[in-house]
Amino acid sequence: MTNNTLLIRNADLLCTMNPADAGALEGSRPGDNAGAEIRGGGLFARDGVIEMVGPGDTLPDSADTVIDMTGHVVIPGMVNTHHHLFQNLTRAVPAAQDAPLFGWLQTLYPIWSHIGPEHIYWSTALGLAELALSGCTTSSDHLYLYPNGARLDDSLAAAADLGMRFHGTRGSMSIGESGGGLPPDILCWQEDAILADCQRVVEQFNDPARHAMQRVGLAPCSPFSVSMDLMRETAGMARELGVGLHTHLAENVEDIEYSLAHFGMRPGEYIEAVGWTGSDVWHAHCVQLDDGEIELFARTGTGVAHCPCSNMRLASGIAPVRQMLDSGMKIGLGVDGSASNDSGHMLNEARQAMLLQRVNQGGDAMTARESLAVATRGGADVLGRDDIGMLAPGYAADIAAFDRRGIDFAGSDWDPLASLVFCGPVKAGYTIINVRIVVAEGQLATMEMDRLLSRHAAMSHDLMRRSGLAG
Repeated sequence: MTNNTLLIRNADLLCTMNPADAGALEGSRPGDNAGAEIRGGGLFARDGVIEMVGPGDTLPDSADTVIDMTGHVVIPGMVNTHHHLFQNLTRAVPAAQDAPLFGWLQTLYPIWSHIGPEHIYWSTALGLAELALSGCTTSSDHLYLYPNGARLDDSLAAAADLGMRFHGTRGSMSIGESGGGLPPDILCWQEDAILADCQRVVEQFNDPARHAMQRVGLAPCSPFSVSMDLMRETAGMARELGVGLHTHLAENVEDIEYSLAHFGMRPGEYIEAVGWTGSDVWHAHCVQLDDGEIELFARTGTGVAHCPCSNMRLASGIAPVRQMLDSGMKIGLGVDGSASNDSGHMLNEARQAMLLQRVNQGGDAMTARESLAVATRGGADVLGRDDIGMLAPGYAADIAAFDRRGIDFAGSDWDPLASLVFCGPVKAGYTIINVRIVVAEGQLATMEMDRLLSRHAAMSHDLMRRSGLAG
């Protein structure tokens, strides 16, 4: 790396999100402590790793790259714990706009059956660009269908080209409609082939090192699209290879009904039976967890990717996040697939997480600082990482900075940090990942935007033409 040192200085406010930096705030609840909030703060990083954080007069005077953050609030880069990046090719498809989860999937599966490698590459690149422009620096992705030669390799390549810290997961579906599952048979693989490709992508691409830019997890799509045997075998393989496990769970009432009808168990009982609890596991949604399941997750260190916008869009319900936080569960945020959210904005996800808990449980049910903590260090915990999600020595130099000098934040000088949630969402002024400037002055810096939009549009229209839904 040519420019191996970075100096951030003069931030109106820099928030570390490191609980060790400050004592518990009076009246705070678990997760409410945002760490130190430093006026005129900054940081110094070398080779992608933070060495110093503090007021300007405690930092070096120079670096290879120096960014003046006057007018900005600086926070750790946000962590997206659940996504289906390929789905941004099918936003706002008319037939799927008003359907709940199962009907929504059954409408879109036939369209997605035409996806190939180029569709995966350009949808991943666009989705990660969208996330970076919202202040996200690490994203997971749940790619669970591989028709027409598409591979996880295509997503991993796009993430590397864009510069996003990336947790790609090798998803899978093995039970199609003919076997009582939800997806069409054409999108399902034989389970031995699934396991073989899982092992291939982990051995080829997973980087277990601290500050790794690329990791791989294993992610059967859902209990209604794979067998119990595949769930068990995937868990065994993941633990043998030392990687994380991810799936959908308890997303809506239909999900609960399916689990009871097919397995005679609630989702929590099911995942415990197949070995899917522990600190190496995170489940998406979990809207319908009951008290016993919340206790199970808290006791075993099992993580949850909370997806508030998707849960509203598909009418899945309101996840009991307040109860989850109070239980000590690990919780991060996920934007979910762009076809179920139609947006990939992490700051908006933090805002909606806060608002949903308030409308459900009262005006003080979740604070702005709590939602930002869940969006940053909470997501890092869920992904099993102790090297991102905070601005602290030894942590990755992953930074999001928001310019508060525009109309969006007028009149909110009394609490600049909370204003990011209350007054947003807005684009990030800067998004820096591993010292690389991915967003500069609100513009994508690592890919040419016009070409990205053009290629993505071509892929989207190609998919709809192949599906007979566009001319």
